[in-house]
This record gives sequence, structure tokens and C-alpha cells, in this order.
Amino acid sequence: MCCRYFLEESPELRPFVEAAKQSSLREKLVAKLARPLVTSGEVRPTDLVPVLAPSPRQLPTVYPMVWGFGGKITPILNARWETAAAKPLFRESWAKRRCAIPASWYYEWEHRSSPEGKRKTGDKYMIQPRGARLLFLAGLYRLEDREGMIVPTFTVLTREATEELRHIHDRMPVMLPETAVDAWLRPDCDQNGILRQALCDMVLEPAGEAS
Repeated sequence: MCCRYFLEESPELRPFVEAAKQSSLREKLVAKLARPLVTSGEVRPTDLVPVLAPSPRQLPTVYPMVWGFGGKITPILNARWETAAAKPLFRESWAKRRCAIPASWYYEWEHRSSPEGKRKTGDKYMIQPRGARLLFLAGLYRLEDREGMIVPTFTVLTREATEELRHIHDRMPVMLPETAVDAWLRPDCDQNGILRQALCDMVLEPAGEAS
């Protein structure tokens, strides 16, 4: 699962942030959505953020996109890798519209069970691939009509958590090695083959209490 991630003010992320700022879409989306482009700090659902997707000429290009399919009330933040190709909501994007979301790390909240069997949320953790200052979340995007304007939105693909993370949550985002990002964006790629290259060696540290 992935419902928050972080953009650090770092040399690794700066090119993506600057490209999103310079995108011709940014000013239009900021005016339409009445919200800024998030360039640093904690990213939340429905935020407008930098995302890598193919240009009309099939070149990797940074665009500002909104996190979550389907609007403000119940945005769909995640899609399961295992079923995305078959789900009506994700099927077309899986086939034709794939993206990669640059980030520094993602957050997850520990899910605990009380003696009575009730689920409750515990501590918050920062998680990232070992040795990484930059990660790429595998995602899908689509174009939505928001009151007469076409708005690009994205969702993050998830997979079963690794053994070391399973005590926190049973799902985790799919994180691509940088060498696989361009291939993931190409229309003729082997989606499952690329996703099997997902990074699995994670480091985590407490990030404070649940909020």
C-alpha cells in the first residue's frame, strides 16, 4: 500500500521538480485545481506532483499530475500489480499509459491487531531502497475530464510486501530500478517482466506516531 511519500530537496530530485515547474500544463492545472505543484515535503492524496510519462514522441517526459484516479472524495491511490491488467478501471492504463513517480521515500503505518481482534494503526515508518537517495514508484495514469478540463491523474502499483516489511503492512509499492524506468514507459514493454525487477532490499526507520 502507498498513501504518502516524500520529496526531498535533493540534487537527485531537482531535475524532475524543475521540469514539472516548466511544463506548459503546470499553470493551467494550478489555476483549475486551486492548489500548488508540490515540489518538496510530504505528498498526500490528490496533490499535484512531478511524474514521468512518455511524450507523444514516446520520450520520457516530466508532467504535473494529480495523485488518485476518480476525483477528490474517494480517489483510487493504488492498483494491485497482480490484477491491474484485468480490472476495468486500470486495464487501459496498464496497456497504454504507464508512468513512474520520483520520490525520496514512502511512508507506511504499522497495522496492529488488538487482543479483541480489532485492527488499529500504529507507528509511522520511512521506507526506501537500501543505499538510494531517489526511488521510482511504478504507476499507471489516465486523463480525466474535470469540469471541462482534461487532467492527468495517476495511481501507484503495489505488490506483496517483503518479509522484512510484512509486520508493518502486507502490501508495498512497486519500486523500479532506475535502469528499468525508460522500458516501463515504452508502449511495447513486457510489463510483468519489468515489474519482476522491482527493488526488494529496503531500509526503514520510525518517522513518528500515526497521524
